[in-house]
Amino acid sequence: QVQLVESGGKLVQAGGPLRLSCAASGRTFSTYAMGWFRQGPGKEREFVATISWSGDSTYYADSVKGRFTISRDNAKNTVYLQMSSLKPEDTAVYYCAAKGIGISTNPRFYTYWGQGTQVTVSS
Repeated sequence: QVQLVESGGKLVQAGGPLRLSCAASGRTFSTYAMGWFRQGPGKEREFVATISWSGDSTYYADSVKGRFTISRDNAKNTVYLQMSSLKPEDTAVYYCAAKGIGISTNPRFYTYWGQGTQVTVSS
C-alpha cells in the first residue's frame, strides 16, 4: 500500500518556474515507477512524465519536453516535477501516481494516486 500526497501547486505567471513534490508513505516506494499526470478544465486526464524506480529512465509528453523535469529521491520517498517556462495551457490539477516497476504513459497501469494539486498559470 502506498499513499501519495502532492504539494507545491499555486498561481504563477506565465514563463515562471514551479516545483511540485509528491511524498509517498510506505517502505516500498523505491520499487515503484512514478508518474505525473494532469487534468485541465474540461479536459481528460493526460500523461505528463514518468520515471523508473531507479530514476535511470524518464519519459515526457511532447507538450512538456524540454520544460519539465521529473526526478526522485528514494531516501526521502519523494518524486518531483520541476516545471519551467510555464504556459497558461499548463493550468491543471496535477496528480502523481505509482505503479509496479516499469514506466508507462497509460494512467490505467498506475495503482496508487494522490489527491492532486492545482497549478494555475496566468498570462
